[in-house]
Amino acid sequence: MEIQAFAAEMEALAPPELAEPYDEGRLGLVVEGTRPADRVVAALDATVRVASEAVELGADVLLVHHPPLFVPVTRITGEIARLLRIVLSAGLHVYAMHTNLDRAPGGINDALADLLGLADREPLSMGLVGSTSTDADGIASVLGPLRVFGEPGRIRRLAVVAGSGFDAELIEEAARHGAEAFLSSELRHHVARDAPIPCLESTHYALEAPGMRALAGRMGWTYVDDPPELRHCG
Repeated sequence: MEIQAFAAEMEALAPPELAEPYDEGRLGLVVEGTRPADRVVAALDATVRVASEAVELGADVLLVHHPPLFVPVTRITGEIARLLRIVLSAGLHVYAMHTNLDRAPGGINDALADLLGLADREPLSMGLVGSTSTDADGIASVLGPLRVFGEPGRIRRLAVVAGSGFDAELIEEAARHGAEAFLSSELRHHVARDAPIPCLESTHYALEAPGMRALAGRMGWTYVDDPPELRHCG
């Protein structure tokens, strides 16, 4: 398959018009390689380790969720230099699907909802609300440790926004849809203080990696796991 045909297939899967405005110019083919687009490796992030493993696996395309060149680059040094050296020397294409994949049917948020067993789903402007019968401990048993703000108790309707979704207006929207708790990552102090429903904070990786892993499985690709190294102290 030529890279243009691959790009067309990906745009049908997650149309670029679904993306947030801030993703403009950052999605799609962000690094053009030299190979046919036959073997694809997927990952959440285009890290040096992920790129190295993709090359070792004989990949032609590295498909990631987070665009590796998110801010304008005026100097090629450090991690970006190491990443581009690996990618360009191997002729590897790098393709990014970010907030368009968050919103796409069967995308990042749907995969998270599948993992948590949410039913009767309603879309939010970003993320979704679904029915469940669980509590914070039950969610933690699936995703790993959580930080819990408020007293959620037994949760019958849960809002989920994969990635960094703790926005005051979005939490209000979720509450209007009957959500009794809100799950996302990277919660700020004042948002937690003012939230009308309890907030459950997981890690960015724990919420989004399942969607990329599910996509890879559905498409017959290899998924490369590369979680950030985190540890609890004290």
